[in-house]
Amino acid sequence: MIRLKKIAVFLVMLLGILILLFFIVTGLLKPNYEGNIEFNSLEKEVSIYYDTYGIPHIYGETQEDVYKALGYVHAQDRLWQMELMRRIAAGKLSEVFGEDLIATDKFFLSLDIEEATKKTVANLDPKSTVVKLSNAYIEGVNKFIKEGPTPVEFYLTGIEKKDFKISDMYNTMGYMAFSFAMAHKTDPLLTNIKEKLGETYLSDLEINVDTNTVWLKNYKPPISDTLQIKRKLKNTVATTVNKALEKLSLPLFEGSNSWVLSPKKTKKGAVLFANDPHIGFSQPSVWYEAHLKTPDYEKYGYHLGGIPFPLLGHNRNLAYGLTMFENDDVDFYYEKTNPTDSTKYKTATGWESYSYVSKTIKIKGEKDIRFTYKKTKHGPILNGIAKQVRGEKPISMSWTYTLCENKVLDAFYKISTANNFKEFKQALPGIHAPGLNVMYGDVEGNVAWFASAKIHTLPDGINSKMVLDGTKGKEERLEYLDFSKNPKAINPPWNYVYSANNQPDSVEGKLYPGYYLPENRAKRITQLLEPKNDWDKEQVGTMMLDVTSAVNPLVVTELGKVVDVKLLNDSQIEVLDLLKEWKGDYPIDSYTATIYHRWIYYFIKGTFSDELEEELFSEFLGTHLLKRIIAPMAAKSESVWWDNITTTNRKETKQDIINSAFVAAWNSLEKDFGKDYKKWTWNKVHTLEHEHPIGKVKALRSFFNVGPFPVPGTREVINNMGFLYNNTGKYKVTSGPSTRRIVDFSDVENSMSILPTGQSGNPFSPHYQDQAEMFVRGEFRKMMLNKKEIQETSKSLLIFSPN
Repeated sequence: MIRLKKIAVFLVMLLGILILLFFIVTGLLKPNYEGNIEFNSLEKEVSIYYDTYGIPHIYGETQEDVYKALGYVHAQDRLWQMELMRRIAAGKLSEVFGEDLIATDKFFLSLDIEEATKKTVANLDPKSTVVKLSNAYIEGVNKFIKEGPTPVEFYLTGIEKKDFKISDMYNTMGYMAFSFAMAHKTDPLLTNIKEKLGETYLSDLEINVDTNTVWLKNYKPPISDTLQIKRKLKNTVATTVNKALEKLSLPLFEGSNSWVLSPKKTKKGAVLFANDPHIGFSQPSVWYEAHLKTPDYEKYGYHLGGIPFPLLGHNRNLAYGLTMFENDDVDFYYEKTNPTDSTKYKTATGWESYSYVSKTIKIKGEKDIRFTYKKTKHGPILNGIAKQVRGEKPISMSWTYTLCENKVLDAFYKISTANNFKEFKQALPGIHAPGLNVMYGDVEGNVAWFASAKIHTLPDGINSKMVLDGTKGKEERLEYLDFSKNPKAINPPWNYVYSANNQPDSVEGKLYPGYYLPENRAKRITQLLEPKNDWDKEQVGTMMLDVTSAVNPLVVTELGKVVDVKLLNDSQIEVLDLLKEWKGDYPIDSYTATIYHRWIYYFIKGTFSDELEEELFSEFLGTHLLKRIIAPMAAKSESVWWDNITTTNRKETKQDIINSAFVAAWNSLEKDFGKDYKKWTWNKVHTLEHEHPIGKVKALRSFFNVGPFPVPGTREVINNMGFLYNNTGKYKVTSGPSTRRIVDFSDVENSMSILPTGQSGNPFSPHYQDQAEMFVRGEFRKMMLNKKEIQETSKSLLIFSPN
């Protein structure tokens, strides 16, 4: 008995020591949100008030001072995220995660982002304001690296903290530009389909523009759009690579919604601005919020890791946001190597020499390896690097991001410092890639949408979604269009602008090719906006949470027309009738939503998997192309894809595919959830977990990851919770609103926002996941601008002193 008591006492003491150590470690590693820190290079003191959600409100006398402070506080909350972001384009992930990431490092090195960064940085003017403020931000980041606590991820992975440089900013922007590039998933796939099956199989894949879809309408006002339009207001106010990146839970840009309502559409007669960029979910979430204020500058902004200037932002005068333009800025080319000299390739003017770039890749726990890739005048050769590039013919990649002068950082600085519509518009031509829909609204009543990108043209008749011929000079880029020819709408007479990544209307009779998403979200947005002229911010918030598809019920109607009910049992017929009455909504207790998507998966699989086989079919499921073809394929009566080429005794029809898909879906749902279809609810299959790279380790998952949560919504509704179809029947949400943000110019100090998890990426911070359940419930919080209110409600004060 005495021995047992001693053991019990020992265990209690051990537990107490462990708890004490945990609190000591937590105290040492968590961010410092209060106190006084010496920062000798500051001109004057900087005060940082942290609000309830850990968002810094930074007050200083000069922009350089507040950017130094921003760099420090950004790093103390997000240094691990910033570290990974700068490593991707530079091919330095294997150094952290080992040999499994060698292929990813090789791919990103071969994209030439780092080489383009070197050229850009070499040509920077060190005296320019952009460079000075960037260096101020970097100084703050590096001060934290030198003096602040090391984030726990650095200990777990065994890597050292190293100073940041301005080149890291450009490498990060290059990675984010690539994450848009749907061409990497689509062009090689379509070319493989053409070469394997023939052109007939391309005709039903909606490669070209659908003339019946909902387009983004252009509008240029009759007066000069370089002038502010003032109104009297009522109130004065890459497939393999992508899989690797998904495993690391790194953000990939996917889509986005935005709409901006002019005063005539709102209850209080002031502009209402809404934006929710759709990005791959990760932990920490992609945006870092910060409010900066000096005597001559103020911005409440959303920052990418390692980037000083906000990509989304607002103040009392104007607001701006982004969605993805989805234009085609990548062209692939077949090259021909000289049969007698492998160092040369064929051009229209003769044989030219390949150029070679060599890099060293450091691998955790292994010896360094040397990696060399070759380039033509078009760009790098991707054979043997990108798995979706198949065959022996060399294929090069021509990408606008690396080919054109990079002024993106300058553009976002000018955007973030613009004081009015004229200054704002003048900054936009600096965005060359990735293509962005830039959304704008201001206190004067202006609303605008600009497709911002360097758009290039190819010779007539050339399909940019196929691999082109690089040997004859007949399929080369002809020119980059002047920004004035880009799609846009400025103060249109229908009194709103919007974007849902859908096809823009023509400019001068020309439709620009791209990888636009289907009309689903666009159709729903316009359905809701058109009839109503008394919007307020609460109603806009409700609209942002809308989970009804305007298209999916039409798909059910088309499929239902050809179902042979004689092959169905009574329960199946009952459910089919329920589906025909379904409104296309996705609350978590819906069973019709579950049945619809299971049916659609088997419909897609039955239609395409026999021709494409496993590998190509898997690639196909990850493209925007798939999203575009579901409704059109459901409506077609004839298609070459209906026949199952693995059967020889008959030719299958659309009815065969749809009947077998419905039965397969039914049987799989019964197997998963039992015979009572009312228990096949959406919450059982549609879940969101915000994954941290370290959360892949099972023992650490609950500490680093946030969730999982059952969530409403689905692919291509306004509350866009995206997922990939697969044979599990479970729809793990991978992308969605990276923030929901509403700016109301009738009451700008009460504008609203939310983040998917929290402001901090430090798991010891109280703000690591304090917004996660609010996000799932569809709640918002205030984006504070009023200094008095900020001071009175501040949870802590951090002061940087020059001595």
